[in-house]
Amino acid sequence: MRRGFLHSHGSTGLVIFLGCVLGLATPKHNNLGGIKPNYPPRHAVKSIQSEDGDIIDCIDINKQPSLEHPALKDHNIQLEPSYIPDKEENPTSEQPSRTVTSQQTWRKSGSCPKGTIPVRRSHHDEKLVRKQGYSVMESPSNVKETNRSKAIVVSIGSNHIGVKGDMRVYQPFVEFDDEYSTTKICLVSGPYYNFESVEAGWAVNPRTYGDRETRFYAYWTADASNKTGCFDITCPGFVQVSHEIALGAALSPISVIKGLPWLLTLFLFKDQDTNNIWVRYEDRINIGYWPADLFGYLTFGAEAAEWGGEVYSTKLGRPPHTGTHMGNGQFPDWGTGYSGYFKRMRILDIGLNLKMPQWMTSYDDEYWCYRGDYISDYIEDPEYYYGGPGRNWRCP
Repeated sequence: MRRGFLHSHGSTGLVIFLGCVLGLATPKHNNLGGIKPNYPPRHAVKSIQSEDGDIIDCIDINKQPSLEHPALKDHNIQLEPSYIPDKEENPTSEQPSRTVTSQQTWRKSGSCPKGTIPVRRSHHDEKLVRKQGYSVMESPSNVKETNRSKAIVVSIGSNHIGVKGDMRVYQPFVEFDDEYSTTKICLVSGPYYNFESVEAGWAVNPRTYGDRETRFYAYWTADASNKTGCFDITCPGFVQVSHEIALGAALSPISVIKGLPWLLTLFLFKDQDTNNIWVRYEDRINIGYWPADLFGYLTFGAEAAEWGGEVYSTKLGRPPHTGTHMGNGQFPDWGTGYSGYFKRMRILDIGLNLKMPQWMTSYDDEYWCYRGDYISDYIEDPEYYYGGPGRNWRCP
């Protein structure tokens, strides 16, 4: 047995820069105010009642639901990455203060013991949480996605094996229960009709989580969400090893305009020894990974890395437009920094060099509703500002 691995019991190809989006879930519940929590899972060794209403179950790491995926039968859990690619090629002098890091609310109420993983108990009967089909090809380098509006900045290349960034955490207004607003980093590869992607960030998604709290999430798909994929651990796939972070849990504190810039630092990277794709949280916690057996294209690396925001709604591109916010509802504002933003944006290349991307392009679906602004002149480390209010006098 390989050192650093734990035995347990328990495939599947280019949207060049528009493939990573959070899925719209379709859970079964009566309404957002009257949902009934499920019973504790049979493998829970401890349960924690969070002050925000969540229940966190501590599950034996060997009995986590992800290991039920057919591709993960007899999977050896990798307890830690074979390397930590955290040394930058040319580091800048500016580093953010770690005193403004947003944390998970449930940790105020308890902790899970080592050898277990924290799992947010579902408040409804979630059987499948996956993106709906949405890709419509317009040109070889542009894909229009149904019912989605994005403001993103992209690094395109053939040697991307990691993406990293500091994102400011907000709680955007979401107008309707079947809409969402999200901010994320993403790796994507493969053709537009069958792309593979992994992503992580924060989201306000009432239909998925049953409320309008800002929550940490992770998502994957191996076929443009046609038959595979889900976020968090609502389906077999993501293998968690950390006992400190719960996927889908609420974040706190939340940034407000003119207040402290509460940040979330995330890093997605491919382990060159195993080809597993890891999620690293706040430069110190390796939450877990998507096993290489889930993917084809991504095992060789990603064709694009993305940073940005997205809104899902059936009320996009025509009046009456949704009033759901992206970011914090403010258009990009580099001068004050009061809008949503990304800083310390990095890619990891195949030579294990963590560095600033050499070439970036930005994209906005609805400029007068949501947009982004990539700032690279006159500053040492480029930044990306994004967001928007949705419906306004120029976005009817």
